[in-house]
Amino acid sequence: MRVFLNLKAGLDRLGVPYRVNDYAYAKTHQSQLACIIGKPFVLDKVRWTNRILFGAAVYSHPSDDPQLLERLPVKRVLVPGPWMKTMFEPYWGPSVDVWPVGIDTDLWAPASTAAKTTDILLYDKVRWEHERYEEELIEPIRRVLRAKGVSFLEIRYGYYREEAFNAALAQCRAMVFLCEHETQGIAYQQALSCGVPIIAWDRGGAWQDPAYYPDKVVFEPVTSVPYWDDRCGLTFQGIGDFESKLAGFWENLQAGRFAPRDYVLENLTLEKCAWRYATIAAAVAS
Repeated sequence: MRVFLNLKAGLDRLGVPYRVNDYAYAKTHQSQLACIIGKPFVLDKVRWTNRILFGAAVYSHPSDDPQLLERLPVKRVLVPGPWMKTMFEPYWGPSVDVWPVGIDTDLWAPASTAAKTTDILLYDKVRWEHERYEEELIEPIRRVLRAKGVSFLEIRYGYYREEAFNAALAQCRAMVFLCEHETQGIAYQQALSCGVPIIAWDRGGAWQDPAYYPDKVVFEPVTSVPYWDDRCGLTFQGIGDFESKLAGFWENLQAGRFAPRDYVLENLTLEKCAWRYATIAAAVAS
């Protein structure tokens, strides 16, 4: 839903016209492109004859529908990040393209320095084996922060509203981001847009969705920060190097060496990403 809403907002800012869920129009204008954003059940909602641009919310893995391109007139599949494209290409080849949705940089904007009353926002998006990582990663990180006198708040993915996240970012100087891997990572990019530098757990290794790994799919490498450069912050691999990386991160933070919002403004605004989508759609339509 966030992908759909942000794409709409970007297209509106560009003045690009579109129709939403107008199946009757698609049926009577079969030469026009159908842009399908949503999980795969939308593909089977009607009997499609229009050329289809599918994504970026798609199958978790192409093995769920390896004959998709033969079964339906899907001409391009959009995935949200580069490593996901590499994972999909052996199945769907050059039909796979990368497209990240834009971030609303007006809504996710820096707060005043006076509002920064807390050092760190600890963002917990550990999705699998949470009890294990609570013991091996999350609680040890808390101990390091407490030992160094670093104040922190916590927020857990799936247990907050966006307004609460926005308010927490306004209060915190930096963020610790914990997630096994991200296809795009909208939440951490919202933080970057707020001017909040991040120290991110980026363990690399294999894609570990338990619905696929290790019995059905073994793919690597993955990353938790697919859109990133030195302006955004630093990464660490595990609790073994967290403390040393935190020291370097904090030094750079205090020296003002990070510029995370600049990265988002350069690469991930609503307008820029909507323009990319419209350009891809025009190419597929022609």
